[in-house]
Amino acid sequence: MKKILISLLAIGLFLTGCSSKNAKKEESKQEVIKISATLEPHATILEEADKILQEKYNIKLDIIILDDYYIFNKSLSENEVDANFFQHVPFFENEVVTNGYDIVNAGGIHIEPFGLYSKSIKSIDEVKENDRIVISNSVADYGRILSILKEAGLITLKDGFNPTNATLDDIAENPKNLKFVEIKPELLVTALNGNEGVLVAINGNYAITGGLNPVKDALVLEQADQNNPYVNIVAVKKGRENEDKLVKLIEVLKSEEIKQFILNKFSDGSVIPAQ
Repeated sequence: MKKILISLLAIGLFLTGCSSKNAKKEESKQEVIKISATLEPHATILEEADKILQEKYNIKLDIIILDDYYIFNKSLSENEVDANFFQHVPFFENEVVTNGYDIVNAGGIHIEPFGLYSKSIKSIDEVKENDRIVISNSVADYGRILSILKEAGLITLKDGFNPTNATLDDIAENPKNLKFVEIKPELLVTALNGNEGVLVAINGNYAITGGLNPVKDALVLEQADQNNPYVNIVAVKKGRENEDKLVKLIEVLKSEEIKQFILNKFSDGSVIPAQ
């Protein structure tokens, strides 16, 4: 009987060892995608995508949180990450032209409407002559900001205005002689809280991170329909766009599961999935 028990114990230990080795072997097969992103909403969306990728494809996302727009593409270009998820198309295109980055747009995922916010007024009608307007110093944001100001009736724009390469020189008429103050986009919420301008133009992700609800808190909110050219994209190094794990990443981010997650998580309309 003792011999039988010893034999059974030995078999059990052997099987446990094999099982452990197989588990480690399976774990070692898991692919990892290192992707940089801003905290909201990009990292939140990626965390949900990570669950699907692990369950469906055994691919894990290593999400690196950054807040300086100008680090992302440099890091990607230098192969420090596999992909990034933080920028809209005009910003991406300007970065590629300006810096010669060898990176490509792998797919559009969502849209974040830009808004005009204020701590000192309740209506655009209260804007007075010579008031300060605080805006992003990112050239890729100028087109959006100017378009919103035009829709608000504060300025007019020159004929041939192109939002993808706009500058403040595209303003045709500024009847209230508004003064524009340009700062880094990550400082816009701080400028709002410090009441540094009667209006502050803030991108959706920074507004959300700063505790703002774009739909409720913005005095004027950019129309965020599916034709909006400022769709947020995933960027990858050129030549890697057809790499299997990166193709699967885009597939999941464009899936109905993620679209529904975005609609549920950001039910205030501050983020909407792209078609």
